[in-house]
Amino acid sequence: MFDSYHERRPVVADSSAGGGWFPMVRRTPVCGSLKRAFDIVVATAILVLLAWAYAFIALAIVVETRGPVLFRQRRTGLNGKIFTIYKFRSMFVAEDGDTIVHATRADARITRVGAFIRETSLDELPQLLNVIRGDMSLVGPRPHAVAHDLHYGALIPQYSDRFAVRPGLTGLAQVQGHRGEIHQLECMSRRVSADVDYAKGWSFPDDLAIILRTLPVLISRTNAY
Repeated sequence: MFDSYHERRPVVADSSAGGGWFPMVRRTPVCGSLKRAFDIVVATAILVLLAWAYAFIALAIVVETRGPVLFRQRRTGLNGKIFTIYKFRSMFVAEDGDTIVHATRADARITRVGAFIRETSLDELPQLLNVIRGDMSLVGPRPHAVAHDLHYGALIPQYSDRFAVRPGLTGLAQVQGHRGEIHQLECMSRRVSADVDYAKGWSFPDDLAIILRTLPVLISRTNAY
């Protein structure tokens, strides 16, 4: 199976940049440090500015359903290291096991509040804490559940190459339109291809461009549910 990458510790060409399974293309120590500083400053600023939104969403979740406000799940990050991701809970269930079913359109597991925060991507806001902690970056491959990593890693040869950089809140795959329901292997293959392209040659200016391209994607809510 695909357990091996969780134990794999490749030689890191540029640790400050957040990874190094590939030869450096346009990344430099300065570029990597700038990326990390940018992550911390922007994530902290958004957390402070949207503190009222956090409180409102948390209250709405508590009023509608019993259960925790935050959803926690194991995800795979830089160099295959497992971390706990944070999201606002949008479902009646909080799955984190060997078998996790992908969310689908009109999924019965999604609450009414959950449907809204998923469509607007507000459920992702707590991941800013992951960014500040260093588990994630603002830009990078979207992290998947460990169970999904094991499943797709056995089917897609280059899947583990995604772990050469920190996972992100948004990424090249998302701005290229590869988001939404995973109903066949090709859906994930296209995402992985974009993620690997990003990991091979990222640069700080490219990160800024991806962030700018993310804004219209959020506004259009394309394939968001």
